[in-house]
Amino acid sequence: MFVLELTYTAPVERVDALMAEHITWLDEQYAAGVFIASGRKNPRDGGVILAVGEDRAAIEEIAAADPFAAHGVCAYRITEFIATKTAPALAPYRQQLP
Repeated sequence: MFVLELTYTAPVERVDALMAEHITWLDEQYAAGVFIASGRKNPRDGGVILAVGEDRAAIEEIAAADPFAAHGVCAYRITEFIATKTAPALAPYRQQLP
């Protein structure tokens, strides 16, 4: 599992100009089963995405395809973790320690 933290590197007006493209990209990743939660940070200086996957390189490639990243209005910090405990609704995503 991965936590993708976005931090805006440009004024929010430039971010907003790309929002429709960003939402389309998000929708594609939800449809592919990669993203399971996302939203803005408060205060609004970026966002957070919870993603599932076995391959960090694939997650990095997906993040690089975000229109926000492609147009240089955000930076990504990607943290991988092992989800050994979850809420019941997220049970399919539970992982075993190696």
